[in-house]
Amino acid sequence: MHAYRTHHCGELRRDHVGESVRLSGWVHRKRDHGGLLFIDLRDHYGLTQLVIEPEMAFFGEVERVRQESVIRVEGKIVARDGDVVNPNLPTGEIEIRLASFEILSEADELPLPVFAEPDYPEDIRMRHRYLDLRRETLHKNIMLRSAVIGEIRRGMEARGFTDFQTPILTASSPEGARDFLVPSRLHPGKFYALPQAPQVFKQLIMVSGFDRYYQIAPCFRDEDARADRSAGEFYQLDLEMSFVEREDVFEAVGAVTHDTFAKFAGERAVTTTPFPEIPFDVAMLKYGTDKPDLRCPIEMHIVSDHFRGSGFKIFAQILESDPQNEIRAIPAPKGGSRAFCDRMNVWAQKQGLPGMGYMIFEEGEAKGPLAKNIGPERAQAIREQLGLGAGDAAFFLAGKPAEFLSVAARARVLIGEEMGLTDKDRFALCWIIDFPMYEWDEEHKKVEFGHNPFSMPQGGLAALEAATTDEEFLAIKAYQYDLVCNGYELGSGAIRNHRPDIMYKAFEIAGYGPETVERQFGGMLNAFRYGAPPHGGAALGLERIVMLLCDQENIREVTMFPMNQQAEDLLLGAPADPRLEQLRDVHIRIVPPITEKTE
Repeated sequence: MHAYRTHHCGELRRDHVGESVRLSGWVHRKRDHGGLLFIDLRDHYGLTQLVIEPEMAFFGEVERVRQESVIRVEGKIVARDGDVVNPNLPTGEIEIRLASFEILSEADELPLPVFAEPDYPEDIRMRHRYLDLRRETLHKNIMLRSAVIGEIRRGMEARGFTDFQTPILTASSPEGARDFLVPSRLHPGKFYALPQAPQVFKQLIMVSGFDRYYQIAPCFRDEDARADRSAGEFYQLDLEMSFVEREDVFEAVGAVTHDTFAKFAGERAVTTTPFPEIPFDVAMLKYGTDKPDLRCPIEMHIVSDHFRGSGFKIFAQILESDPQNEIRAIPAPKGGSRAFCDRMNVWAQKQGLPGMGYMIFEEGEAKGPLAKNIGPERAQAIREQLGLGAGDAAFFLAGKPAEFLSVAARARVLIGEEMGLTDKDRFALCWIIDFPMYEWDEEHKKVEFGHNPFSMPQGGLAALEAATTDEEFLAIKAYQYDLVCNGYELGSGAIRNHRPDIMYKAFEIAGYGPETVERQFGGMLNAFRYGAPPHGGAALGLERIVMLLCDQENIREVTMFPMNQQAEDLLLGAPADPRLEQLRDVHIRIVPPITEKTE
């Protein structure tokens, strides 16, 4: 017989009745039922119920054992009586009558409970993550994460991709976040950077003649944490393909994404491939965001013309004051109650807006201050444009879209949820395409790259050379795209700019001269000079995929050892003060931050 176990705790069934077995695991729960003691013994695989009778010599020891102590037991498998069978437990038809009991490792009093998983302060959970990970939900989340990675690997390799590893110690690259710097011992005063993404390397892999690359890549970014973004580090499915157009990338990524979601979605529906493609401008118009939750069917509309020169002076004057101002309407099917409309108006005020105007549509007429001021004909025209009927409502926001769209996007989702319009039982995937190549940098009053500077502009060099004004530069689109699911950006990608002449011109428009391009991207440019294939790819956030599949709202619930909101590892105490000899090795002296003295 094995020293610790003949079976694991999720394995035994009615077919095993009569066998003598040995099990080892954790004391999950202990119960006293009229003299008989019951223990739910837990290991990685599941639970098995143990029964200890009073006449056993070790009965007192079992009475004293604490939860989460590690024990080894032997006994005979017996069938449970019909009225005590647990149909919710795979081992629920049997139990083990103990013949021997031994404590392998006694647990102290627990700083947080494992059984029943009550809510507990995050700092305690992070400090004792090894206990937190014993909880059933988190344990399942981590196992699902591993299964998702396995499915992604199988899907990628079945489509001809090869797993390559790229360097961790590298040079700084412009990925949009702060680098983590690593001082060099051999080169005093110089630093490596941890990769924000394998962007440069995966493009160089294509230049090197390999055709389809992928990697479950660690990425490091010194940026603030939030619910859907880890502090410091995360993993992504990173991939690149040679001799491809955008649709080739969509076909490969879409198939792997769909198959992965479908495998673990349970009863929830998954968008079939090919996923819908929504231009960036259309997404901003209809949904107010470039990561729309398509489970909600509500689409916004521009209704400026209905208010232009109308009796509702506030909106009319907003439109007259600036040609860039707009009036947007958010339809609210079934939302035609004064209480709901007032509640949404108060919500908008809490988001920092003056409020949201609204109309309530009844049979044959529209009600509310807006409807009264613009008159029945204009109100009816709005109703027809929005496709609304009796019992419905519409909300209105006015001004520069950039100033209210984020609130409008959240309002759209909130209305959908409040009115029961959002289908919670599906994963709604889509591609957002045709992102602007450039955006306006208000702080420096100049044109700047909107996203990845290595993307190919639509129209190539001709499009860049034809543009001469800021407005024309801002109108240039890039072959950039995002994959979105249920309101989350799962990942992004692009068809890359593989030609040095186009790259020089693209950077010139953003205010970077040839010497800057050579200095910062010389390695890639030199590679492109020796024959670079047209190529493109994408990267999908692994934690976000798992977070959605696990029905979690916080990415730390699908990460084995995450840092907290302040980017601290409370378990091992990082970041920590370095030892003096460590600083000497890398030629660094710490200068305390300068703080202003307060009177």
